[in-house]
Amino acid sequence: MEQPPLNRAEFTEALYGLRDRYWDRHPFHLRLHAGGASVEDIRRWVANRWYYQNRLTRKNAAIIANCPVAEVRRLWTQRLAFYDGDQDSNGGQADWLALADAVGLDPAEVRDETRVLRGTRFAVDAYLHFCLTRPWTEAVAAALTEMFSPQHMTDRVQAWRRHYDWIKPDGLAYFEKRIPVARRDSEVTLELVLAHCLTRAEQDAAVAALRFKCDVLGAMLDAIDYAGRQ
Repeated sequence: MEQPPLNRAEFTEALYGLRDRYWDRHPFHLRLHAGGASVEDIRRWVANRWYYQNRLTRKNAAIIANCPVAEVRRLWTQRLAFYDGDQDSNGGQADWLALADAVGLDPAEVRDETRVLRGTRFAVDAYLHFCLTRPWTEAVAAALTEMFSPQHMTDRVQAWRRHYDWIKPDGLAYFEKRIPVARRDSEVTLELVLAHCLTRAEQDAAVAALRFKCDVLGAMLDAIDYAGRQ
């Protein structure tokens, strides 16, 4: 027999309970924010993170395609515009390529993904496959890592300015734009999950989806960190 559903507070607590699995606790990020990362560490992180950034629009499009609720589709469509912009010269992906340039990478090489590690590819491809094939509520729940990201990005901007003054300042535009958007999006995303995951099975699946996404991000950093130690 299925267990009774969690009430709103219990369900919220279960989701926030995954905070310790978020990738800001990873040794690579701790070193990055403490000023211990090398130039190549930062470039490798930027180049590999591009592979993730570049798949986010397709992930969001998959959620829209799998969702039968028009109100949710309208809400989620805003995320397509954030990452793709209305032309190639603006939007989140363009800002990420500006970051690549700011840390001394060739944006064309980053776009071609020649520096992407196999561990990054496996992790990100698994995340995209998850969002393409699982119920839309689970894919939305997986996006709840954005509950944990605004402070992490704020810390990153401050750390990079303090420790890595060789990075061109205009390269930080992505984070400065994303921080307020992530705060807003996280509230919307949490409310969608709480409103549409009503059975215990749906709630458990949502928690598992968020755990999976945390592991995807952690696996990316495992690959990036390991590559720097070879």
